[in-house]
Amino acid sequence: MKTLPDYLRKGMKLVIVGCNPSESSVRAGHYYAGRGNQFWPMLYESGVVPEPFDYPDDRRIIEFGIGLTDLVKKPTRGVEELTREDFAEGRIVLSQKLEEFTPRVVALTARSSTSSLPSGKCNFGLQKANLYGAQVYVLPSTSGQNARGKSDRLKHFRKLAQLVERTQNVRDSHPG
Repeated sequence: MKTLPDYLRKGMKLVIVGCNPSESSVRAGHYYAGRGNQFWPMLYESGVVPEPFDYPDDRRIIEFGIGLTDLVKKPTRGVEELTREDFAEGRIVLSQKLEEFTPRVVALTARSSTSSLPSGKCNFGLQKANLYGAQVYVLPSTSGQNARGKSDRLKHFRKLAQLVERTQNVRDSHPG
């Protein structure tokens, strides 16, 4: 099965976890490559990354201490094509990745990704429960099909940027 590679390394400040790659993203060979997807512009506009870039340069994300992966690596046209088994297997593999790479913050890019959380479904925003020592933030989907307005989605990306900055400041003030 062709899918997207993980962009992960140890000690990242943030790992962004999508639900699963779209078939169009896998065909393009890049994360969030769907027409109308606002993921890359929102990363920059919110301050999560310091400079603008787009999906053809997705591997650059790692330069900023940010990783990319998916809960389920199987590409589909829509999340409704995934089975309970896909999610169960994805949770196991994701837990192994988070345990190995120990990010400070994990952002889930859609509510469908929240099945990886102990509590299951949840609201957008910072979650009470941590995941392998990482704080968890649930973002609204950036898909062009998402009915939520851009300003609402951008508000959540800005809060994520602030959270990442706070965790970076805490680590810098308490070195090893």
